[in-house]
Amino acid sequence: MTKENKENKKAKEAKIELGVSARGRIFEGTVVKKFHKRVVIEFERTVYVVKYERFCRKKTRIHARVPESLISQINVGDYVRARECRPLSKIIHSVVTDKLKGIEENAEASKLLKKNFEIESNKAKESKAEKKAEAKK
Repeated sequence: MTKENKENKKAKEAKIELGVSARGRIFEGTVVKKFHKRVVIEFERTVYVVKYERFCRKKTRIHARVPESLISQINVGDYVRARECRPLSKIIHSVVTDKLKGIEENAEASKLLKKNFEIESNKAKESKAEKKAEAKK
């Protein structure tokens, strides 16, 4: 078999497994939200700001379709790899190919989840305090 035939065979196998032909860029990031058949993947990148001659960090969020075979394996906080594909809907342009790390192994995800939990708990405390203040009036 030639090299081209092997690549075509791999592409066909991937298409059967994922449901769509994945091509283009490859993204790796943390799963921030999970929906029925898609996830939101977030990753950081550094951008050079010419005016200040410094670098800044920016976050990018990508919506990706999750294949039937991976739905039960992927949860919020996991580190996954997604690959660009044809537009599947208005916001979905990529497919999750595999899970790289679980939440236990992913330090970034645990920090992110702790921050989200702290924010939610602070909001809950504030709303309780407001309710008590209203009850006193």
